[in-house]
Amino acid sequence: MAAQDDARENQLVDLFNLERPAARARHGVDAILELDGHTLEFELKSVTTKKPSMSTVRDLGRDHIEKWSGKHWIVAFYADGALKHCHYLSPDDMAPWIDKIWQYIKADFDISDAAPKMASLETLHQVLGAKEIYSLDDAKKLHKKQYSNERYFKLCDVPGGYSPERMLQIFQDRMGYLLRRGSTLNNPHVSASYFEAFPAITKNHAIELRTRVKRWLELKNV
Repeated sequence: MAAQDDARENQLVDLFNLERPAARARHGVDAILELDGHTLEFELKSVTTKKPSMSTVRDLGRDHIEKWSGKHWIVAFYADGALKHCHYLSPDDMAPWIDKIWQYIKADFDISDAAPKMASLETLHQVLGAKEIYSLDDAKKLHKKQYSNERYFKLCDVPGGYSPERMLQIFQDRMGYLLRRGSTLNNPHVSASYFEAFPAITKNHAIELRTRVKRWLELKNV
């Protein structure tokens, strides 16, 4: 994370009195809110451009859709380095945009799931040649660093390497990986107008957030 992005995120954590999750990961949960017995996960985003829209992530795919489902969002708008206002969006508020993105890429991911199953030993032979036993070098040449060394050794099913059937499995995994990479979107933006439907938070940030989250919990009857 860029230093400025990290600083803005830390500012939002402090401003809204949120907590960082334990063992926080780069692509994990940005912050959490403990409220009325609920642990709520948050995405924290900031917008700094003159024609504001919220950037998301590089290579947005199915894993991001799954990650974002159920998340609460705080989107902060900055101008000339200063925080101007924030918007809170519940999971229901963000759901239409997330679903729109998913519907746009879903067919591509369905293809990436289905196509590898169509690969045959003949297809494998066209790429690696026909062999009775494939070596570890063959497997790593094919799938490179997408498996750990432990995984490569665990998949060995015959003395000295891999049977054609097992190498076909690795081949299919490689196909799926390449197709999924080609199915992602590069940093789709959420227009600033999307957030205008939700009242801005300009003061008493922590109190206002909790008021709105409690209202959402009541509506969800949880």
